[in-house]
Amino acid sequence: MPYDYAKLAGKITEVFTTQARFAEAMNLSERSISMKINGKIGWKQSEITRACNLLGLENAEIPVYFFTLGVQN
Repeated sequence: MPYDYAKLAGKITEVFTTQARFAEAMNLSERSISMKINGKIGWKQSEITRACNLLGLENAEIPVYFFTLGVQN
């Protein structure tokens, strides 16, 4: 089942304004970030850790931002 990254996308916009700026801070391409947020490719553990540090997320918030199951139609 795919994950819902809507809350993560909102936090990225809140903190970095654009996915491009977030991608630069993550040392990833904007396309890579877009594919991850759209569930086309997965997040590596090291990327989740870096994203949390950059976005100011606590470890307890990881499930909400990275492991919320999406609703299937």
